[in-house]
Amino acid sequence: MAGVDSPDRMAPAAAQASAPSSDRAPLVAFVTDAGSDAVLRETLLAELGEGSEVRRGDVVVATKSLKRSSTPQALIVDVSGVDQPLTALEELALVVEPDVRVLVIGERQDAAFYRQLTRGLGVLEYLFKPLTQEMVARHLLPYLRQGGTQRDMHLRGGRVITVTGVRGGVGATTLAANLAWHLGEEARRHTVLFDGDLHSGAAALLLGARTSNGLRAALEHPERVDELFIERTAQPCGERLHVLAAEEKLLEPVQAQPGAAARLMTMLRRRYNFVVVDLPARSTPIAREILNMAHQRVLVTDATLAGAREMLRYAAIPNAPTQSRRAFTVLNRASQPGLLTAAQMKEALGEDPDLIVPWLPKLVPAAADLGEAAGTRRGPFRTALLRLVQEVASIRTEGEEEVKKGLFKRWFR
Repeated sequence: MAGVDSPDRMAPAAAQASAPSSDRAPLVAFVTDAGSDAVLRETLLAELGEGSEVRRGDVVVATKSLKRSSTPQALIVDVSGVDQPLTALEELALVVEPDVRVLVIGERQDAAFYRQLTRGLGVLEYLFKPLTQEMVARHLLPYLRQGGTQRDMHLRGGRVITVTGVRGGVGATTLAANLAWHLGEEARRHTVLFDGDLHSGAAALLLGARTSNGLRAALEHPERVDELFIERTAQPCGERLHVLAAEEKLLEPVQAQPGAAARLMTMLRRRYNFVVVDLPARSTPIAREILNMAHQRVLVTDATLAGAREMLRYAAIPNAPTQSRRAFTVLNRASQPGLLTAAQMKEALGEDPDLIVPWLPKLVPAAADLGEAAGTRRGPFRTALLRLVQEVASIRTEGEEEVKKGLFKRWFR
């Protein structure tokens, strides 16, 4: 489902059949009353086959359940009795895969509410109670049949976050990997970490993930890229975290086709809630296509004059059409001996960076050597990571001692 103020995520995707994952149920429905339960069971379960089920509960129950389990191909949720149904549906959208087909039932009958759901949030259809078998068969079933003529709407395109070190060795890959890890493993969002350096990238290494030749194939032969290709190429390193990375031979350039990176990003956005890109600072056609699709840019520097100069240059790059705020600036490895102080960096930049990550010579390198996320351990690095998550992903996190009460309550834009 698309956010109400994110037009790029409301539009239907290209009409092409997607290859469903074999472990995703055809349908899961959540309803609050016995009458709707009976109608859905009698009308849909026999038609859709094994794996489909109807459960009792509203949209809030659905969100809690799907946060712990895999997303079905189609989802019916009940907003009856929910005080803020639009907000509840936005919360649901953050925990399901973006390509799920969502249908809603409820008690409200006004046309304005229908338009908010179907045009604002991208819901395929809304029916008000009491349900009848004829209503369900006529209005819901066409969207649920495999190979039917339903709109192929990917209800929520994932959010693209690029992380760029303005000069080499400033720790941007570490921050990108830990950001993706937190979004996937702790925030429970479907997340992919895309390493834009196909020859010398270290993102997969930091998370103990495998590389593959699929990324090169996607860029050199974009016509091969579809949902099934993405599913087979992205390597799992967690229940909801995948890595898309390569380790190409140093003397073999990648001949990326024009538009290939944009097509790949579009496919990734259909599958994942977040696409975190470890994007090299080099100006290449691939980098420019990805930057043009970014919802948020993160720029990372160290406490040097060269770093401050490059930070100013990269911060001056115009925003992408999908980017509503300026680039988020990070000073990494602050207080490292021999480098500039925070006050000197403020003077060089003209303002404080948005986030300061301290120099932690024991924690971060040790975690990298083990292929583990440094953010698993409580302390100043994790505190900084949570602040980064809040600012670039608008994720609400509860129960963290490092974060003030009430933080992370802004909704996904």
